[in-house]
Amino acid sequence: MAEREPRRIAAAAAAVCLSAGVTAVTVAVVAGPGPGLTGYVSEAGITDSGYAGAYRMGIFALAAALLLLAGALPPGLRAASRLLAAGCAATVLSGAVTCSAGCPLPPFEATTVADLVHGGASIAATGAVVLAMVVVLLSPAADGALRRVAAGGATLALPLSGAVAFALLLVGRGTLLGVLERLLLAVAVGWGLATAVCLAVGRGARRPSGCKELHRRRSFRRAGRESIVDRR
Repeated sequence: MAEREPRRIAAAAAAVCLSAGVTAVTVAVVAGPGPGLTGYVSEAGITDSGYAGAYRMGIFALAAALLLLAGALPPGLRAASRLLAAGCAATVLSGAVTCSAGCPLPPFEATTVADLVHGGASIAATGAVVLAMVVVLLSPAADGALRRVAAGGATLALPLSGAVAFALLLVGRGTLLGVLERLLLAVAVGWGLATAVCLAVGRGARRPSGCKELHRRRSFRRAGRESIVDRR
């Protein structure tokens, strides 16, 4: 039980960082001079925005939350932990490299190198989180609570991810892509927060089934009896 305590603390810290990061980014997006639903969330972080600092702080808080969540997952979910760690690195890069006005992306807009780096890092970070959901869902090492949360997240995130990709390639910047992006990010945040809460309250690793646990206890008692006989 004691070895789980650091993971529970990391999960609680992840929930705090996630909440703080989402709050800061939301304030920057809503209060900033961006184009609203017709633009990207990242536009709140451009240099000319008065809320660029709040946006960047929020992004770095989200990166910290991903790293803490990676450390909070049970040992049997190493693949998901690695994906979240990769998502953390991509999120840091996204926050460190600022896009130009409008955060243009191909194929409909002319882009700079910074736009491509920022956009690619943002897409990679979101993709890593979505894949982590799928890994948790399919892993036998996760308990029922984590898998249910992952099932809900993946059920929403996978079709939204496909819709965002098609909108980016076929439609481009506009209300459709702006709404889809925000919905996908909301699902990713919701999954991360729910997962962190589950881990903070002591859920996560699948416990041994009744038969396996009974066999383990019997083996332990048998070993104890044999040890007493040997001493005699």
